[in-house]
Amino acid sequence: MSSNRESALRQIERLRKEIDRHDYLYYVTADPEITDQQYDALMRQLIELEYEFPDLVSPGSPTQRVGGEPLGSFSQVTHATPMLSLANCYNIDELYDFDRRIRELYDGEPEYVCELKIDGVSAALTYRNHTLTTGATRGDGRIGDEITGNLRTIRSIPLSAPDDMPPDLEVRGEVYFTRREFDAMNTQREIDGLKPFMNPRNAAAGTLKILDSREVAKRPLSFFAYGMIGEGLNMKSQSEILETLKSARFPTNPNWRVCSGLSDVEAYLDRWDADRYELPYETDGVVIKLNDISWWERLGATAKNPRWSIAYKFSTEKALTRLLSVDWQVGRTGAVTPVANLEPVLLLGTVVKRATLHNEDEIERLGIRTGDWVEIEKGGEIIPKVNRFLADKRPEDTEPIEFPTRCPECGSELVRDEAEVVRRCSNWDCPAQITGRIRHFASRGAMDIEGLGGKTVEAIVAAGIVKDAGDLYSITKSQIESLPGMAEISAENLIGGIEDSKVKMFDRLLFGLGIRHVGIGVARIIAAEYKDLDSLEQAPEEELQQTPEVGAVITESIKQFFAFEPNIRLISKLKEAGMIGRTEHDERSSQHLKGKIFVLTGSLKNFSRESAGDEIRIRGGRVTSSVSKKTDFVIAGANPGSKYKKADKLDVKVLDEKRFVDLLSK
Repeated sequence: MSSNRESALRQIERLRKEIDRHDYLYYVTADPEITDQQYDALMRQLIELEYEFPDLVSPGSPTQRVGGEPLGSFSQVTHATPMLSLANCYNIDELYDFDRRIRELYDGEPEYVCELKIDGVSAALTYRNHTLTTGATRGDGRIGDEITGNLRTIRSIPLSAPDDMPPDLEVRGEVYFTRREFDAMNTQREIDGLKPFMNPRNAAAGTLKILDSREVAKRPLSFFAYGMIGEGLNMKSQSEILETLKSARFPTNPNWRVCSGLSDVEAYLDRWDADRYELPYETDGVVIKLNDISWWERLGATAKNPRWSIAYKFSTEKALTRLLSVDWQVGRTGAVTPVANLEPVLLLGTVVKRATLHNEDEIERLGIRTGDWVEIEKGGEIIPKVNRFLADKRPEDTEPIEFPTRCPECGSELVRDEAEVVRRCSNWDCPAQITGRIRHFASRGAMDIEGLGGKTVEAIVAAGIVKDAGDLYSITKSQIESLPGMAEISAENLIGGIEDSKVKMFDRLLFGLGIRHVGIGVARIIAAEYKDLDSLEQAPEEELQQTPEVGAVITESIKQFFAFEPNIRLISKLKEAGMIGRTEHDERSSQHLKGKIFVLTGSLKNFSRESAGDEIRIRGGRVTSSVSKKTDFVIAGANPGSKYKKADKLDVKVLDEKRFVDLLSK
């Protein structure tokens, strides 16, 4: 390296560190030391040096915060550790139930960390060799959109982690707008003749979906970190994680607190329920976590939520409006649900025109009539609901709500099981049910068929092209082109999306079938035990009931599904299309690792952590995150960390990558 180049490298490294420090002071601590002009001068120096020596430009440089040309679409990222959503509670009694469940298992007096629940969008930041390499949305918890370029534009997010942190690290947090920045952005949009955003959370979510990071950079997003995952961290508590994130110059919310018991937790809740409107950002509740990290894995999780944490939602906000009419919607299971049509009213920053009435029993309990003044709320619920009617404001011309006896879509008789609160359409071939089932099958969490949105599904059902999801695999391009608004390119995209869905994993196919009580979490558990539809259909009831999270109710639902004649026809069509299970892994479906427990540590050359885990699970093995005496193998890559040492201490067999590949191929 020439002396000029060596000098340039030293200057570049110095400028990057200095600019990163000033970014932290300005965007995180709000305590800048230099003027904007002085900051711009530092940035110009760095840009000029990187222009002169382009091979010295790195992803961690402050000059790389705004990317290049817009993307055509986002790629997807599989989270190494699922980003589970939290169960909600809405009152102190439910919080005490959570505490009781912890105490039944926890060894000692539980200590909790309370953190404000920021009303934003969850994101995961992956650092490799201390440099931010990947940013992703939470997505469905298992797979999210890769939005690295957009997250780089957030000035409070460090582009590199400190040298004293592990080189490979994942930081999780919340992307949000402050109230001041949100209001200023909306003011400017109105000046520019654009429609203002309804609320900060929706604005943040919409901004992160923009494919041009240069446009994202124009919107002043912020970030709070709340979690951290990585080899060699050796964290013992959530409070230690938050302190470490802060010392590593990640922006953290300062209002968290360690609580020694529920009386402390209640005091925290009372304080912030009263003071939340004084905060510079939106919050809708408090996240409560068991502080002792060593118990997180022991307590485990349900299919959707960790058992060691819960979200307490603040009291909801309400609004008054008039009930104009009631629509009855038919879902994919035939359930007929009442939906209230309302005079538009502003609630929590959103104009509300419709709200759920749940079912006819709820309507009778409320005593509500068409034309009534009603109170609606929208807090923990995504969809607003009707709480009550105002008796003292009831107009004289109100009318009782009539419950349908026939399906509003197909006219078939509605039936109600004594054990249920809903009426269901008795016609399996009801267009609304067919549409609902196919939309579910094609949805992102299931087969994720590109080009098959709600309107397209409605069109192909209305045209009689499909009767069930199996018919999708015999659709022709000419049939699609014959539909209104479908051009050649749209038809080609849809045909391609349908073809691509054939190689989806078995858990997605199983979830997409829409078996009652089988959500995506249960589908993954079943798919780990049964390799395809045939093996699941033939499984004895006693065996199925022993599968974790399944039990008698789900077992009966599965058996009824496979015995129902329309489903027999559906399965036959799927098999003809080659969709019976893990088609992309069939040649490697040997179960020679069944019952074996693996732990992965360090960086593997030819596998990501997720793909290595998939290879193990496909062969019947199980992957856990911590080493114990029950562990059969530890797979160690480069920089294996503390798990390698613990395996040696417990005399657990350790395999390098070559021997891991040999084990897979047996």
